Amino acid sequence: MDKQEKKNMIKVRPGRLARREARMGYVFITPWLLGVLAFLLMPLAESFYYMWFNIRITPLGMKFTPVGTGNFTQIWLENPEFPQQLVTYVWQTIVEVPVIVVFALLIAIMLNQKIKFRAFFRLVFFLPVIIVSGPVMNMLVSEGAATIPSMNVQSVVAAFDRILPSSLASEIGEMFSNMIMILWYSGVQILIFLSALQKVDPALYEAAKIDGGGGWECFWKITLPTIKPMVLLNAVYTVIFLSSNEQNELITMIKNAMFSGTKEKGYGYASAMAWMYALVISLITLLFFLLLGSRKDAYDRAVIKAKRAAKKEKRIQRSIERRSARRARAIKRRIEQKKYREYANHD
Repeated sequence: MDKQEKKNMIKVRPGRLARREARMGYVFITPWLLGVLAFLLMPLAESFYYMWFNIRITPLGMKFTPVGTGNFTQIWLENPEFPQQLVTYVWQTIVEVPVIVVFALLIAIMLNQKIKFRAFFRLVFFLPVIIVSGPVMNMLVSEGAATIPSMNVQSVVAAFDRILPSSLASEIGEMFSNMIMILWYSGVQILIFLSALQKVDPALYEAAKIDGGGGWECFWKITLPTIKPMVLLNAVYTVIFLSSNEQNELITMIKNAMFSGTKEKGYGYASAMAWMYALVISLITLLFFLLLGSRKDAYDRAVIKAKRAAKKEKRIQRSIERRSARRARAIKRRIEQKKYREYANHD
């Protein structure tokens, strides 16, 4: 590396305006950092500490009795309802997430078209996100508004049972029975897909149509690769939303265990259930990340391969230059030694 390259690598100190903008950035994110510390990290640390104890609330305060892994063994050996609900949750999430994401993508593509009353239809699909939440959702579910009474779920289950395992077929039938509630959960995903579709360059579609590409080819070659990061984002968001929704029976089970007055249950027991549940959520999220994570296309792989080849060629060139320099120095030394010997002999 020569002196010029070393000069170019010298770090330039940011100016006063840049430092001021950096400080203001820290000022703006300070409330968020304090909120994360107070309402996320500290409760996580406390729940991780609680799950190793049997906690009793007494008039003198909280009494901690160390039990080690006793809470976990008690959950799996004495509470068969929790493992069953955990398996049901895994199947439902794996089936419902693709349905919600695909439905949101289709609706977003339609709402991105130039149609009349487009703003009204966008409001219609996003309105359930605002209205159907909390007690309103519980009331609608109790009244049966989230199901389709006229749909014969048993015929759907029987049709899928011929080609799929019985457990998966039953979960698909359950999904069809709650189809309205599942579609209510797609408002935010539609909004995310819609914002991503609006940022796709129209010149790409025009160039594809000039080359003879149809709508199907444009979708697979332009639209889907462009919004692929949003597909992953919506899948992860849907997993988290379904996992923390009040309609999830596991959330209700953990809440009941936390406020249970029995000797075996309590804060430690509920913390152990919550951490096992969080582990399962993390594994499902990791699964969708592996399936939908961004992979390099052929062009990106060719570019990376060309960069690696260029770096390799530079290394070989530097190695050749170093060998040539060593040889030149060796030849120079031999010439100097030969001249010295000739001079010595002459004397």
